[in-house]
Amino acid sequence: MAKPMGGFGKNLPIGKSISSNAGRPLPVGARLVCADNSGAKEIEIISVKGYGGVKRRIPSAGIGDLVIASVKKGRPDIKKQIVKAVIVRQKKEYKRYNGISIAFSDNAAVVVGDDGTPKGSEVKGAVAKEATERWSKIGTLASIVV
Repeated sequence: MAKPMGGFGKNLPIGKSISSNAGRPLPVGARLVCADNSGAKEIEIISVKGYGGVKRRIPSAGIGDLVIASVKKGRPDIKKQIVKAVIVRQKKEYKRYNGISIAFSDNAAVVVGDDGTPKGSEVKGAVAKEATERWSKIGTLASIVV
């Protein structure tokens, strides 16, 4: 019986392809706005799930990537906690295969549980289409999908 690669859960869409050539502009240590109502306001990336890596290269993440993060600002009960989050917006512009370039006004993520479902009940602001293709539960909560 084959084990899941990298120790990931069975149902997490880590290797699912997305419809753009989005780069990975958010290195470990980057601070992101939390775009949901889970209680976290700002999170800092600790590591990137599924990042292959090269020796001495800092792991980085982009839209639709699952990251492990530390909550820096927010409610006292969730502050200083280690959480999983999915990146839904990035400031660095990226190009879709149809030729459109997209850039958001901030870097933002949504806190998710171990099975990939969002912790909050709503997502504030726009969400990239690439993130909703990969994480369909986030797409159902999003008010605007760009």
